[in-house]
Amino acid sequence: MKTEKAVPKYMELAKWINDQIRENKLQAGQKLYSENELREMFGVSRQTVRRATNMLEQEGILRSVRGSGTYINDNRQAILTQKKRVAVITTYVDGYIFPRMIQGIENVLLQSGYSVQIAFTNNQHGREKTILEDVLSRDEVSGIVAETTKSALPNPNLKLYQEIMRRRIPILFMNSFYPELTVPHVSINDHLAGYEMTNYLIRKGHRRIAGIFKLDDLQGRIRYAGYVEAMSEAGLGIDDTKILWLDTMDIRQMEKQTARVLERSIDCTALFCYNDEVAYGVLDILKKSGIRVPQDLSIVSVDNANLSMMGETGITTFPHPMEELGKKASENLLRMIRDPFFDANYEFDAKIIERDSVRRL
Repeated sequence: MKTEKAVPKYMELAKWINDQIRENKLQAGQKLYSENELREMFGVSRQTVRRATNMLEQEGILRSVRGSGTYINDNRQAILTQKKRVAVITTYVDGYIFPRMIQGIENVLLQSGYSVQIAFTNNQHGREKTILEDVLSRDEVSGIVAETTKSALPNPNLKLYQEIMRRRIPILFMNSFYPELTVPHVSINDHLAGYEMTNYLIRKGHRRIAGIFKLDDLQGRIRYAGYVEAMSEAGLGIDDTKILWLDTMDIRQMEKQTARVLERSIDCTALFCYNDEVAYGVLDILKKSGIRVPQDLSIVSVDNANLSMMGETGITTFPHPMEELGKKASENLLRMIRDPFFDANYEFDAKIIERDSVRRL
């Protein structure tokens, strides 16, 4: 499901100017139409014209000469297209959903004649900083596909991303996004995932539904919003004592969360888990505590990773498209390289995969 947005007038004007340059109707060094001419041509305000030209100046497409006018700058887009290399930045490179996602990215880019430069942040801001600085110092890539690092927290690397944008290097986020930046993203519909999985439990007769969400990634907050909406629509209150927030380190050491998991899920009949990694850890905790799934507690999750089928009980889950998401991210980035004004935002819907982790009350 692609989110459709109304295009502001200044963006329409900026896109028209960019198209004129791309089609060689306006060439490097040529003077742009005057402000008054653009106002009359498009029937817009002076402020709209200035906003469009200022944006294109910031991106290096136009340059303003005091007392003379605005001119077409050198076509950096042609330089980007010639470089034929894409930087791919992920949080992790092995295990879980990442190999298939990277495979989808590589398949599209290699078939399109691009080489792929892969780096992973280990979901650490310091590592993300090193990678971005290296990409900027080399200035050898046509574009960047990046998975966000702890996207729910203030990011110390936003200025590096802003520098990438200033240089007009096309960049696309996958899996999530930084809300402070106007960078497109390709991901699953996280709000829908939280809503559908919670609503599934409600349809099965569950009313006391606990939740485990990720604290430091934006996906966790958005899935929680979907959970809240489904509970509210059903007339069920949100009990904060039944909600557990975990960060990246907590999830890596789920056995240490035993007391918290049991405390938050006590007196509940069902539990929504942020993803299959969390759910797999929860299954182990419940088994060791003598709690049966689904007889005593029903479990649902998100991703449909291999982990969802590795335990004694298969987990009902909202699937992540993995390879298809990687392909879509690559395809949209290539469109952005050809057309900087292409709307590359895309969110995947999915159908719930039912297994044995939920019982009907």
